[in-house]
Amino acid sequence: MNSFELKYGCNPNQKPAHIFMQDGSELPVTILSGRPGYINFLDALNSWQLVRELKAALGLPAAASFKHVSPTSGAVGLPLSDRLKKACFVDDVKHLDESPLACAYARARGTDRMSSFGDWIALSDVCDVTTARLIKREVSDGVIAPGYEPKALEMLTAKRDGAYNVVQIDPSYEPDPIERKQVFGVTFEQGRNSVKIDAEMLKNIVTKNKDLPESAVRDLIISLITLKYTQSNSVCYAVDGQAIGVGAGQQSRIHCTRLAGTKADTWFLRQSDKVLALPFKSELGRPERDNVIDGYINQNEEDVCAEGNWQKYFTVRPEPFTREEQRAYLDTIDGVALGSDAFFPFFDNIERAHMSGVKYIAEPGGSIRDDLIIECCDRLGITMAFTGLRLFHH
Repeated sequence: MNSFELKYGCNPNQKPAHIFMQDGSELPVTILSGRPGYINFLDALNSWQLVRELKAALGLPAAASFKHVSPTSGAVGLPLSDRLKKACFVDDVKHLDESPLACAYARARGTDRMSSFGDWIALSDVCDVTTARLIKREVSDGVIAPGYEPKALEMLTAKRDGAYNVVQIDPSYEPDPIERKQVFGVTFEQGRNSVKIDAEMLKNIVTKNKDLPESAVRDLIISLITLKYTQSNSVCYAVDGQAIGVGAGQQSRIHCTRLAGTKADTWFLRQSDKVLALPFKSELGRPERDNVIDGYINQNEEDVCAEGNWQKYFTVRPEPFTREEQRAYLDTIDGVALGSDAFFPFFDNIERAHMSGVKYIAEPGGSIRDDLIIECCDRLGITMAFTGLRLFHH
């Protein structure tokens, strides 16, 4: 198959739409179920590159959750603590620890569950039954992987009465080194961003604090590879083998840092005793619980603890999670890694990152204010490496 007709483009009014190989060769993907759309394939092909590179860089199975051509998270297959399993709603899954791929997916999906609602999933390895079981019960648009175990494929193709999008990609496929796209009838051409991100990129440590443990190297690599496939401007917080906060597509870098930091804070707070002990009604589904937890932590549109509201969600009225309590909890967090796709122009970014437990930073360097950024890191005891590599993605 060298061409595949899509239902429509980005929007229903954009027809005709299809994907094809310009040289007439076979597409590197096979549609095993469903009918993926234009945005589905943008997510699929970008997310596949992300997990493939994570696997190559760290030697662990990887998974990603994508929405609107940016990752909500990328993760590698490390075991989950009991607390994290509960926060990610996978504490009921048998044999989870026996599947590193399922652990990677549980982490990626569990990072920012509100944003991952209706996501596209990418897996670096052949999808096993445990991973398929997790995917089957979540609301998502589809999955891409290099293969599927027979029972796993059977489970996924039955999802949504057979309409769920299941795509298999040829893991040996390599694209042309030159890529092109059109905007307003004008063709753009550039060399594909094939730069390899690894530990060598983190050797230029410019701060007084030179401490960079292997766990931080791993997390900075995860952050940088995630940024490589995130709409710019972008910043990514990572810890314990997963991206925990991605700030994508912001015009100001401090807004990226704040957005990603707020998501990272929410991820940490989801694992607090107060959140884990919320007395949810048994009939409340996972997506509804996600919304309520977000409201409980971030105190958004609805006060979920207010009279007339709490009865919809809880068996007992919970005590509010005050800002003071949240700050005290977050002040115990340390060891978080932060990557940025371009240099930090002002030290307010560093101060905001520090509020979310950031201890390690990787950024390109090259600002006329680099000395002020380094000085701020030194004051806060942060280790920072200059990579010399910008990672804009559009």
